[in-house]
Amino acid sequence: MNDVKTALVLSAGGMWGAYQAGAWKALESWLRPDLVVGVSAGALNGWAIAGGAPASDLIERWLNPLTAATMRQRRIRPFGPALFDPGPLEETARELYARYTPRVPFACTVAELPRLRLRLVPAEEMTWRHLVATCAVPVAFPPVRIGGKRYVDGGVREVLPLWAAGAMGASRAIAVDALPLMPSRLVRACCGILRWFAGDAPAPGPLEVWRITAGRPLGPLKSAIRWEERNIREWIRLGEQDGLKLGLCRSTGSTA
Repeated sequence: MNDVKTALVLSAGGMWGAYQAGAWKALESWLRPDLVVGVSAGALNGWAIAGGAPASDLIERWLNPLTAATMRQRRIRPFGPALFDPGPLEETARELYARYTPRVPFACTVAELPRLRLRLVPAEEMTWRHLVATCAVPVAFPPVRIGGKRYVDGGVREVLPLWAAGAMGASRAIAVDALPLMPSRLVRACCGILRWFAGDAPAPGPLEVWRITAGRPLGPLKSAIRWEERNIREWIRLGEQDGLKLGLCRSTGSTA
């Protein structure tokens, strides 16, 4: 009897989430995850995948120029710290939440203010506002208030939430990491400060991890917040290419 539970774990990454759509194109023919975990852009992709979305749907979404609106419409408010208008992101979250219903267990991660405590939110407790909260990168978007508490992107604490897969009972994880390295020294320094302030993320426990990752930053920081069709197509291509490598490793029995 096979008791192995396989999780599909999807990282944060902004526009680099398109890489995950390419990876899913390579994976969908053979991978039937027992559960899906995601954070930030990975949570949006993961919600759709858990709901049965084929790779073609994800790719179509990422190639749609309307995706640009989620990070291009700025808002000007005298006391608001957010750089971007959350309206388009909220519309995307509402549409995804209404269109898909997870067919396998799904969860996203958020960080609760002020101590940035990590929270794992399972699908049965989620609303569309949780999909917004998991993407609410501090400074870029305002915190999201849910149930009297304020939440931001769980990726500020842990870009690849393997710990969440372990917490949900997975013994194996196929991890698609669109952000293997922080793209700038400033961001790396900020992440180090956050870890000092909030502590390390929980350990994932005994978890066999197979990674799909580009192995290097997919571009400068500005490319993660700017939609450009040429970049989106290239990241999708790279994701599929790296996903096929994992399939080859699987077929030959080698280690990813």
